[in-house]
Amino acid sequence: MKTRYSFGGDEHIFVEVDEEMSLEAFFKSLSITSAVRESNFDGVTEICPANASMQVKFDPDRIKPNDLLAELKKLEAAAENTEAVLDTRVIEIPVYYNDPWTNETLMRFRERHQDPNATDLEFAARINNFDSVDSFIAAHAGSPWFVSMVGFVAGLPFLYQMVERQRQIEVPKYLSPRTDTPKLTVGYGGCFSCIYSVRGAGGYQMFGITPMPIYDPEQQINYLRDFMIFFEPGDIVKFKPVDRDGYDAALAEVEANRYEPLVRPVRFSLADFNKDADAYNKTLQEALDGN
Repeated sequence: MKTRYSFGGDEHIFVEVDEEMSLEAFFKSLSITSAVRESNFDGVTEICPANASMQVKFDPDRIKPNDLLAELKKLEAAAENTEAVLDTRVIEIPVYYNDPWTNETLMRFRERHQDPNATDLEFAARINNFDSVDSFIAAHAGSPWFVSMVGFVAGLPFLYQMVERQRQIEVPKYLSPRTDTPKLTVGYGGCFSCIYSVRGAGGYQMFGITPMPIYDPEQQINYLRDFMIFFEPGDIVKFKPVDRDGYDAALAEVEANRYEPLVRPVRFSLADFNKDADAYNKTLQEALDGN
């Protein structure tokens, strides 16, 4: 894993830990990001972490670019020896797969899709060699997902599938972006799943929708009163398929401001995960179940 440094204008240093997303690259980037924050360098004004990279904004009148670059490289060397352990949380997200709202939307944009004669789920199932949409949904919901970054639009999580690389789902984005995507759509592009926090344009394949809000700029939703954005990098997500009745019941709780996401604290160890991903993922499900 070779880290690449580059300057972005006069006020930014971009640090690319790896060209490919991996949990190893994420944890190294997270370690460097945390170390920059804790070092409290005079002149550093903003730190922006991403999937396998980060960007640091600085005031060149307070710290010289090459001096900051040298400090970042020292922090990278220290990160090489940092154990990849994270105190985080595992979160259950209900998803109504193959719902009528994303289906209606995707049918309006078939001319922008690789397969105009199939739905997004049918296309994704076929190119990933699943024998049916149901088996594809079972695979998408069957493993946990790691929140590697939050952004692009406010509150939108990028979710990385926690299985061996050869088992990861991969789907291309639309040939050209849609001008409409329903709020809280569960989407997929490349190796990342996501949840659209707001309604708007988008290019990811659409698989379903969740009733659970993840962004509230007014901070009126009961579980978003402390902070308007629900997800944080390092969160672990487990999708739970629900039918229309389950979706409607959860939505009624949301509208009454009584909905409470199922969240459990966990300590994630990358070394233990890499020993046996399936066994480790089972412990995460057990943590959700309260076992």
